Amino acid sequence: MAVTEQDIWQALEEVYDPEIPVNVVDLGLVYKVKVDGDKVQVDMTLTAPGCPMHSYLRQEAQQRLLSVPGVKAAEVNIVWDPPWNPNMIKAEGRKRLGWSG
Repeated sequence: MAVTEQDIWQALEEVYDPEIPVNVVDLGLVYKVKVDGDKVQVDMTLTAPGCPMHSYLRQEAQQRLLSVPGVKAAEVNIVWDPPWNPNMIKAEGRKRLGWSG
């Protein structure tokens, strides 16, 4: 079975920032997903450059990606451009946070 981008996005929806009860996809932290056969590359950011969860979130994302059937290698790059801001939170994330609008 071939790995799809949808498989990867679904796996990333299982990665939660331990300080915020919202997954990294709904927080708008995932910028890019690339699937090349059995290899996956993800570019994601954090809510702040000094985020103490930097290593944890990167490692958790990588472990989730490697748990996807067919994925043999996963690279998670932390990027800072564009800078994250709360406007990047998706509707589902806003709902979980109790934000309207």
